[in-house]
Amino acid sequence: MKEIVLDTETTGISVKEGHRIVEIGCIELDNQIPTKQKFHCYLNPERKVSEKAFQVHGYSDDFLSKQKKFKEIVKEFLQFIKGKKLIIHNAEFDLAHLNHELEILKMDKIDNKVVDTLTLAREKFPGSSLSLDALCKRYRIDNSKRVQHTALIDCDLLAKVYINLIDQKEPTLNFQNQENELKVVDKKNIVYFKKIVKPTSEELKNHKEYLKKDLKKNYFN
Repeated sequence: MKEIVLDTETTGISVKEGHRIVEIGCIELDNQIPTKQKFHCYLNPERKVSEKAFQVHGYSDDFLSKQKKFKEIVKEFLQFIKGKKLIIHNAEFDLAHLNHELEILKMDKIDNKVVDTLTLAREKFPGSSLSLDALCKRYRIDNSKRVQHTALIDCDLLAKVYINLIDQKEPTLNFQNQENELKVVDKKNIVYFKKIVKPTSEELKNHKEYLKKDLKKNYFN
């Protein structure tokens, strides 16, 4: 099953105040394992970045003015997420901004199935701090690279948090080597086994002789 971990950065919090998206980051998961497929872009929001938003992500008006506009990347973005479940932390915020951008272009809203990791975290840890940083700390996920909020770094961290939230700490693996030293049966029940080595007839004979000698030694001592 393929899923998309998604994150956005914006010029500010409120869509009602006309704030726009400045960055979109997406990482594809296949059975909770990140694939090499990613979508990332900076966007020209066609308006100024609020001071608070600049403190969060650090993208200046000058830098963003040189980027593509949402209408230039929308088809590629929608194709990337098409038919896949979206994994978003505080999904209401990101979806509101994405749907606002689509509304400006008179396009349909996103209708993908969505998993809100904030909702999952609230159910699992009621009353606790549930920011992405707090969840990284809880699950001992290294977030030292997250000096400022950037979409792809946040997606990478969220993918790890998501796997822990659904108790899928070890993603599905399928190792098959000649020795059959390790096999994973399913996602939650991991079974380890070693290859069975049968002793030769000579080894069995030597083992019996050893047991006889050892028995005599212990008996007479």
